[in-house]
Amino acid sequence: MRHPLEHQRPPSVDREPPLARLMSPLSRFLGQSTTGGLLVLLASLSALVLANSPLGPGFRAWLDTDFRVAFGTFGAKLSLLHLINDGLMALFFLVVGLELKEAFFHGELRDPRRARLPAAAALGGMLVPALLYTAFHLGGPGRAGWAIPMATDIAFALGILRLVPSVPAAALTFLAALAIVDDLGAVLVIALFYNHGLNPWPLALLALLVLSVILAGRAGLRHPLPYVLAGLALWGATIASGIHASIAGVILAVCLPSGARVDADRTIRWTARFARAELKTPNSIHTIEALAHGIARGRSPLAAWSQALSPWVNLLIVPLFALANAGVVFPARPLPAADSWVTLGVLIGLCIGKPLGVLGASWLVLRLGWARLPTGLNPHQLLPLGILSGVGFTMALFIAELAFGATPRLDAAKLGILAASFAMGLAGYWLARRSYAR
Repeated sequence: MRHPLEHQRPPSVDREPPLARLMSPLSRFLGQSTTGGLLVLLASLSALVLANSPLGPGFRAWLDTDFRVAFGTFGAKLSLLHLINDGLMALFFLVVGLELKEAFFHGELRDPRRARLPAAAALGGMLVPALLYTAFHLGGPGRAGWAIPMATDIAFALGILRLVPSVPAAALTFLAALAIVDDLGAVLVIALFYNHGLNPWPLALLALLVLSVILAGRAGLRHPLPYVLAGLALWGATIASGIHASIAGVILAVCLPSGARVDADRTIRWTARFARAELKTPNSIHTIEALAHGIARGRSPLAAWSQALSPWVNLLIVPLFALANAGVVFPARPLPAADSWVTLGVLIGLCIGKPLGVLGASWLVLRLGWARLPTGLNPHQLLPLGILSGVGFTMALFIAELAFGATPRLDAAKLGILAASFAMGLAGYWLARRSYAR
């Protein structure tokens, strides 16, 4: 967690234990905002090396190893790859849902006037790539992948932007808001267009579970255990209903209560009174526990869940997903015509459609006076942000898996995603250094 003000930094220990001093470089590395993107890049490169080495068939066979997931008499057989994509990635979507809800209730998208520009940019950045891809595949076998170039990878894009010296805070905020709206669009597309036929009874159970979670939040329930159990039930009901399991994470995030038991102002006033009183008396571990218990009443469940899950998702689950899914065997001979069109459609969608849609929609709403530029940015400085929006890694790979399954077109789509994300990441970084150094 970042502490922008000096008085918000937690107290430091007088002397670190030897093991803590030894581990501090690793702790600092894991705590950096760019670490998640670097781990995903390393995992992706490892997946490519493995896929094109003699170890490739063995690694793929290991991913296809079957496991049985059972709850009493109910069970299902899933491969390791499906456990990662359908199970662990539900936690990724839970964090995405928490970020969406936080942005709409407390963050960049709370004020409609501030949200118009990134929302319009995200909408243009979804429509134009999808239309360009569809234009390449009208009636063709690759048409199911129309949504692949729609989404921006928020971790990768922001990680690249944070590597640029003197990057304005407004640029980071704009790109984060754009990617959040982008993720919302991708989640809706997955829910509406990439389901496997809907089953009415599990859908009814899903609706009942959603209602129960909402009512529990309205009744003031804040302990995490009931929500964890509800999340597992939502995951099972989502699979049975025919909706992709990842949507269970978003549903749970939307249903979680956003408000704390005590508002922030009352919590701060209580903390100040507590500190003034306790400074006059000897303190112990019980004092700290009482302080932590009081502050917890003013803590938003959204922030608590996000802070607890984000490190696991960014540092473990997303790199593991990249390791399992980014491996593509480079063809020794040219791709068949149908597959090469998939690669070309993804490349054009991400490299041309994304920046064209983001920058074109931004120009339109600014020209019509419907939105204003963020303070500290000029129109030319939106260009690197439009380019970086073409880094569509995690969500693009996920949608490609849903669109094509285990077919040769999946490798063709992965090839386009990796090439486009690498090219747009380099171009965006170079342009950002030039734009923000002036």
